[in-house]
Amino acid sequence: MATVKPFKGIRPPKKLVEKVESRPYDVLNSEEARAEAGDNEMSLYHIIKPEIDFPIGTSEYDPRVYERAAENFQKFQDRGWLVQDSREHYYIYAQTMKDRTQYGLVVGAFVDDYMKGRIKKHELTRRDKEEDRMKHVRVNNANIEPVFFAYPDNAVLDKLIMRYASTESEYDFIAPVDGFRHQFWVISDEQDMNVITEEFAKMPSLYIADGHHRSAAAALVGAEKQKQNPNHNGTEEYNYFMAVCFQASQLTILDYNRVVKDLNGMSPEEFLAALQVNFSVEDKGVDLYKPQQLHEFSLYLDGRWYSLKAKPGTYDDTDPIGVLDVDISSRLILDEILNIGDLRSSQRIDFVGGLRGLGELKRRVDSGEMRAALALYPVSMQQIMDIADSGKIMPPKATWFEPKLRSGLVIHKLS
Repeated sequence: MATVKPFKGIRPPKKLVEKVESRPYDVLNSEEARAEAGDNEMSLYHIIKPEIDFPIGTSEYDPRVYERAAENFQKFQDRGWLVQDSREHYYIYAQTMKDRTQYGLVVGAFVDDYMKGRIKKHELTRRDKEEDRMKHVRVNNANIEPVFFAYPDNAVLDKLIMRYASTESEYDFIAPVDGFRHQFWVISDEQDMNVITEEFAKMPSLYIADGHHRSAAAALVGAEKQKQNPNHNGTEEYNYFMAVCFQASQLTILDYNRVVKDLNGMSPEEFLAALQVNFSVEDKGVDLYKPQQLHEFSLYLDGRWYSLKAKPGTYDDTDPIGVLDVDISSRLILDEILNIGDLRSSQRIDFVGGLRGLGELKRRVDSGEMRAALALYPVSMQQIMDIADSGKIMPPKATWFEPKLRSGLVIHKLS
């Protein structure tokens, strides 16, 4: 069973939400955060990217930067830019991209569920990135940014959410940069909160969709606090961390594409010939060409697009990993032909989220920065859940969720 609870969120007043809210810390660099914050002293970047308060070039891992995060978090509360709710709530967070809206429940997720595998992951995490976020959680004694979970579709919760969605929201704004609509409701009715708690308790698992490092950091800090407290009894707020949970069928996963700097010493003709061993290769001409189905890839090379269809026998439909297009392309193209084995460390490859479109792949190749581009068919949420259930791990850079959660709509304090 999945254990969740409501919490006393720390939130900006309605009139200030667009001043405070920001993109997540990990989707932009320090200079982009500095530019977006500008002269807005209420921007959450002063808490989640506090290196912008220091001279250009200051490391985001400088101890002074973590200390400044805590100072700014306190300042935001002292000045009324962030205010804690007087009682516990669940919250609803809706995101609209084009004509699709997804509705998430903001909950306190149970640390022990993560530690015991009831909150399931599909990606590996890096200890250095975990430690960075753990320092941020420790120094603020809070989950400043939420993590992004999925749960199996639930008719009871869907009906409850839609009832709130028909009412006026607490927040409603179009975010700069991404141009998506973001709405937020406060659930204060005791009966509704009990229903949410009870429906989650019926679920065997929750699934991390995005934010594996934040999830690990939040849970590990909670586990630390359990061990450090000689009077720990399990009711403390640090036993929970903040997550936004969406019904799996509502989520949009975009393609996560690859661009490579060289052909491993081969000519274009030799490269195309090597591909024909495991793929049916078809020249699609100069117009942008997007993969139409699983196990089909689009290659952009020397101003032309090609369809690559994996031949039968090159993948295993019974293996939740082996059936993935990210695995097929990694094994049969990047590793076997181009000799790019470690996607996390190789300097010969880069990754482009599908929101940027095929035009971005074409631009980077045509500019001479990259030699070729490979577009993939998107992974499905069901594939992710199957992999997580099997206990296996996806290849790196396999999923790109959009829209991203905005930060600063609500914060969870650990005490």
